[in-house]
Amino acid sequence: MTTTIRAGLLACAAGVLTASAAGAETITIATVNNGDMIRMQKLTDDFTAKNPGIELEWVTLEENVLRQRVTQDIATNGGQFDVMTIGTYEVPIWAGQDWLVPLNDMPEGYDADDILPAIAGGLTTDGTLYAAPFYGESSMVMYRKDLMEAAGMEMPEAPTWDEIRAAAEAMTDEDAGIYGICLRGKAGWGENMAFLTAMSNSYGARWFDEEWNAQFDSPEWEATLTDYLELMNNYGPPGASSNGFNENLALFQQGKCGMWIDATVAASFVTNPADSTVADQVGFALAPDKGLGKRGNWLWAWNLAIPAGSEKVDAAKAFVAWATSKEYTALVAENEGWANVPPGTRTSLYENQAYLDAAPFAQMTLESINAADPQNPTVDPVPYVGVQFVAIPEFQGIGTAVGQQFSAALAGQITAQQALENAQKLTTREMERSGY
Repeated sequence: MTTTIRAGLLACAAGVLTASAAGAETITIATVNNGDMIRMQKLTDDFTAKNPGIELEWVTLEENVLRQRVTQDIATNGGQFDVMTIGTYEVPIWAGQDWLVPLNDMPEGYDADDILPAIAGGLTTDGTLYAAPFYGESSMVMYRKDLMEAAGMEMPEAPTWDEIRAAAEAMTDEDAGIYGICLRGKAGWGENMAFLTAMSNSYGARWFDEEWNAQFDSPEWEATLTDYLELMNNYGPPGASSNGFNENLALFQQGKCGMWIDATVAASFVTNPADSTVADQVGFALAPDKGLGKRGNWLWAWNLAIPAGSEKVDAAKAFVAWATSKEYTALVAENEGWANVPPGTRTSLYENQAYLDAAPFAQMTLESINAADPQNPTVDPVPYVGVQFVAIPEFQGIGTAVGQQFSAALAGQITAQQALENAQKLTTREMERSGY
């Protein structure tokens, strides 16, 4: 039976089409195949019970494929999807192209003011919210408390990069297969460059000055890359240029890392005794700083947005409101436990004692998110929005190309100076080609 026929039969059965039910419509939702999104699909009977006449059709894809599919569809006004799962990177770019439906008129009781300001800031353009966050994250230091104690050291709640270096040195024991620090080295705008861009912010570096001139020839970028390479070469695991989030997660869970600076969402994984051999020895601290007013932490969220090409905006908005509401959080807690609720989006979650008791890392996650400012990500002014990325269409290609240079430097294939010179040239070339 086709969607049109099915919708027609439902309409006849309903008798009267109400505006709130969006005329017995089927909305198509494109989403990523991670655990939180799969859990959401399993709980959608709650939505359909509350919204009779709205049916849901899912297109669940691996992250890279999802990006390709939704980007192609929205850029061509294809109308294939009514709800898209997109990242903080896409939102300001697509909003600027008028590709997204504004979400300032969400249903009564949605409480958009409850969204964490740091998260909302990355999803807002000229005061208008263009995507609703499903879960959010920053980055922070995860460390072995037992190794710190054995070294006679104590991790500050807000460490400096110098303190991180000292701790990495003290915890490194290569004979025992323990490395003081694990950081992303795998090339990619969302892999090593997510970490290095956030780190560079704390060093006073920028991708571009206010005239869109590339800045990899600056002393701040030289200091960033030099210190990163020294940390990894002296205290990091072998083969680090191939390690991304998943590889470092596995190393940390196996007890191979003294410290790991990465996504706050990893906290529940490294403290889960079913998966982590060091679950009861993990401590948390804010991402490091250099005393310049910015910490080396990023900001990210997976969000639900409605493409302007959708012809079922009311039904799509009802779904987005349900999936990103406080009530949905309570639904997950009821069915899966508080430790499994989507983190990092609402102030009220971090005022809920039941969640704080279930997630000992909750307060540090909140502080890390609040420390990031996508509108003012760097020490000096910049013309772009984004903490660990630059919210322009060209960044995906440029960011990955620069990441390849820095990964090659980590692998010892080129020097740090060569990597920076290559990054400056290729970034300048692509920006000039793109008309900046």
